[in-house]
Amino acid sequence: MYAVFRTGGKQYRASKGDRLRVERLDADEGATVEFGEVLLVGEGADVKLGSPLVSGSTVKATVKAQGKGRKVKVLKFKRRKNYLRVKGHRQYFTEVEITSITGGPGKKAAAKDTAATVAEVEA
Repeated sequence: MYAVFRTGGKQYRASKGDRLRVERLDADEGATVEFGEVLLVGEGADVKLGSPLVSGSTVKATVKAQGKGRKVKVLKFKRRKNYLRVKGHRQYFTEVEITSITGGPGKKAAAKDTAATVAEVEA
């Protein structure tokens, strides 16, 4: 089973046991975090898609590490003007390991329910 969830302005696809680097979270190492903004839950061809979120679905993870990414250099330069500025930036991240995904797929069951309600309305 996999899920697509949103945190820190980005979207991540994860399965149980995956290790991801997400935007920095205020949590200590070893703490459990829960991502409630789940956009999609699926297993194979059976997919449950939210509009925009899948209600009742959560992704739980354990914080493994806090850290900084590699340095990205920002360079400003104007030729023949004796102008050169170099700055560096290291983005903070939180490494998490996915422990569970709840709110499994159920798209086919929902389609059957809507067909039954349409038949009841017509009768």
